[in-house]
Amino acid sequence: MIQLKSINKRYLHEHVLDNISCTLPDIGFVSLIGPSGCGKSTLLKIIAGLEKNDTGLVTVDGNEVKGP
Repeated sequence: MIQLKSINKRYLHEHVLDNISCTLPDIGFVSLIGPSGCGKSTLLKIIAGLEKNDTGLVTVDGNEVKGP
């Protein structure tokens, strides 16, 4: 299970992700949809540990994501 708690990410003076919280089950499919530039790829990079979020917590099976 993947849990996102109050994820925030900012580039310069622009909020890309603002207080994102959700729980993703370990079975099934999830789709992220939205317009270009809304933060879909940034969120996936944060979940994968490839990019650092500014605030908040990402856990996979109860373990904090600290890197790839």
